[in-house]
Amino acid sequence: MLPSYYTVKGYGENEIEIERSRFIAHVGRAETADEALEFIQKIKKIHSNATHNCSAYLIGENDQIQKANDDGEPSGTAGVPILEVLKKRKLKDTVVVITRYFGGIKLGAGGLIRAYGRATSEGLQATGIVERKLMTVMKTKIDYTLLGKVENELRYSNYDVKEIHYQENVEIETYVDKSKTDSFSKWMLNLTNGQSNIIVGESLYLETEIT
Repeated sequence: MLPSYYTVKGYGENEIEIERSRFIAHVGRAETADEALEFIQKIKKIHSNATHNCSAYLIGENDQIQKANDDGEPSGTAGVPILEVLKKRKLKDTVVVITRYFGGIKLGAGGLIRAYGRATSEGLQATGIVERKLMTVMKTKIDYTLLGKVENELRYSNYDVKEIHYQENVEIETYVDKSKTDSFSKWMLNLTNGQSNIIVGESLYLETEIT
């Protein structure tokens, strides 16, 4: 598992017009080639009367799955420009379909490359980018009498609370950087005067939106 990587926030859509042609960007997250193909087919079905539905996807920790499709546009003028934007933004597990409704004015090879690149960039911007950082979930069990104090301190700390379970005791799940689990444990034990039970939990990705 990668320590961190960038991907898209989720599904997004954005439309621009260039020389009377409509370019609609459809952006999604896909962790397998099958998911990416399913996304592409879904968009193609919705926009079955479009002139072109060009696409690209980039999947895997080492970008091992890469695919670009011009869908009838001149070779290398649509799918590859879409893919290049994904690479330039260092995105992973991302699929993009650019739907084009031809407006009657030919753009030429250079114009098409710029148009599909711009449509992709603006589609990504409209969708939003997140950083997924691998974190350790630390589980802290405390008595209810300590909950207010601990919650308040966590709120003003650099740690992110994942979830709080209200059982016989309170269990607080906190996202902690893998390199800081020891310092978190010491901090929490000091905060609770040793009256806490801390367990190292699973590793999960924490998503943070990138502005």
